[in-house]
Amino acid sequence: MSEVLWSPGRRDLEQSALARFQKGLARQDGTVGQDYASLWQWSVDHLERFWPAVADFFGTRFDGPPRKVCTGEMPETRWFEGTRLNYARHLVDTPRPGGLALIFRNEAGLRLTLTDDELRHAVAALAADFQNAGVQPGDRIAAYLPNHPAAIVTMLAASSLGAIFTSASPDFGVEGVLDRFGQVAPKVLVAIDGYPYGGKRYDVRGRVREIASRLPSLRRLIVVPYLMAETDLAGLPHAVSYPDLLEKPTGSLTYTDLPFDHPLYILYSSGTTGQPKCMIHRQGGVLLQHLKELGLHTDVGSGDRLFYFTTTGWMMWNWMASGLALGATLILYDGSPIYPHPDALLRVIEEEGIGIFGTSARYLRTLETSRVRCEAGQGLEGLRTILSTGSPLLPEQFDYVYRDLKPDLRLNSISGGTDLVSCFVLGAPTLPIRRGEIQCRGLGMAVAIYDSEGRPVVGERGELVCTRPFPTLPLGFWDDPDRSRYRAAYFTRFPGVWCHGDFAALTQMGGVIIYGRSDTVLNPGGVRIGTAEIYRQVEIFDEIAEAVVVGAPDGEGSERILLFVVLREGARLDEALERRIRERIRTALTPRHVPARIQAVPDIPRTRSGKISEMAVRQVVAGEAVANTGALANPESLEAFRVR
Repeated sequence: MSEVLWSPGRRDLEQSALARFQKGLARQDGTVGQDYASLWQWSVDHLERFWPAVADFFGTRFDGPPRKVCTGEMPETRWFEGTRLNYARHLVDTPRPGGLALIFRNEAGLRLTLTDDELRHAVAALAADFQNAGVQPGDRIAAYLPNHPAAIVTMLAASSLGAIFTSASPDFGVEGVLDRFGQVAPKVLVAIDGYPYGGKRYDVRGRVREIASRLPSLRRLIVVPYLMAETDLAGLPHAVSYPDLLEKPTGSLTYTDLPFDHPLYILYSSGTTGQPKCMIHRQGGVLLQHLKELGLHTDVGSGDRLFYFTTTGWMMWNWMASGLALGATLILYDGSPIYPHPDALLRVIEEEGIGIFGTSARYLRTLETSRVRCEAGQGLEGLRTILSTGSPLLPEQFDYVYRDLKPDLRLNSISGGTDLVSCFVLGAPTLPIRRGEIQCRGLGMAVAIYDSEGRPVVGERGELVCTRPFPTLPLGFWDDPDRSRYRAAYFTRFPGVWCHGDFAALTQMGGVIIYGRSDTVLNPGGVRIGTAEIYRQVEIFDEIAEAVVVGAPDGEGSERILLFVVLREGARLDEALERRIRERIRTALTPRHVPARIQAVPDIPRTRSGKISEMAVRQVVAGEAVANTGALANPESLEAFRVR
């Protein structure tokens, strides 16, 4: 049994939102148990009672009771049929003590704030312009923005009208953006002019110009000045300045109520072939799931200051944004987390009074290797929770946080995915925190661990699955009318059961340990990357005949990307070619896509049907036995992939 590093106090056990929620349920239903395990079991056995209870507890505003709460098996499930609501209304109209909605900080020292009233005005101004551009419910609005107030405003304005919001961070190159936005044909693009990172300034106006010119669906381009004093709109089609829009007089903000399952977001997650998958998420599911996870599991409440270090290209941005619906003030940050010094974000915690701080396992590892210490939690007095996701949090990182940062906080390792824009496993304020473990399975999430035969196991490693529907089950993939790609992605391994692709174990005490990805999707720093994205950039080089890319453990709980190339006759993998490959990938995609190592090999393993076997390469690189060499047409090629 793992060592207990933190135990709930009286306040957690009696006054936390989770404790109050459970007590209220127990008064209404005598079958609800007194401990978390019993509550979890009740929640997954009675989905039709649990999710309305969440909605009631948080005061969700429907236009009437649902005809049915949950109908249909996965992936055809429909939720809260007959009800209508608007996601943005719950975020914008929830008041905050002091009336401060957003605080924005960046690495260069810029600080901006938006009050509740200013946020409402900005959302109304953008929504009015969207309507003038002809935006209707179901139209797509795209944001090429950093974690800046304009991104929150754009998302809320889109939601207020029933439009579908989608985003990419400005470190994505032109091709990476078009691989995403080009599929969903946005009517409006809101874009930044540049961004700072690591002490450098990146001008992206040229990218914006090219992206806009290659999106024939655009009817409006809104440019947000950030690096430049003024916005240069010359030559940009359908363009207007963001500050100019905010200065226009607007009427009161109105909301379009739409069905619970109306699309809210399109998020992107890549597989091993083709373009990124465009996953459609429903507005009501996102709202209820995030209220549950932020409110019950994380204990975010009115007046709290919530921070997550994220970009708009990661689902944690969408997750964090829902904190507005609980009356929290969001602290947004743009820039390098370790510039100009490794403890830069810790100073932001102190200066802004952050109570819930979200980050990644990699960042905590960086603090540890940089020997950052806070004597007895000095400077972190108001911090009560650290959230970590993106990759498994190693036992030694638990030790570091409690030894060198603060001994009396909740360190919640959480895990889910872009696929569900939420979590399968996370924390609970009424449970102890054990070294190296995620505290629990999420309420209402029928999570299990299956062995290779599809049998549930405890204490053994296996596939993380979800056996019953959940509200953030994607509606489907964009441009996948028969849902064949959607079913293939999650429901072929165990029919009727969501197979997430994580290798995990359920402990005897109800905790969860994640061991990493079980499929071939790359996962450096917690950002899922499809190999096809990298292949598309590598294939432009005349010197390269073929390539295969895989992820390998980096020794710190995350992954590094390894690129293997077969060179054309007469070509040589010298420093110059390596530099060109890295620069191409960095510029067209993001720095996260850049391989840690590039190696020339004479051949690439293929199945007998001619398909490159990424899994076989991954297994060899990890020092594992290849599961089925008999399926390979050229198993002798594997020897060259043993990384020395």
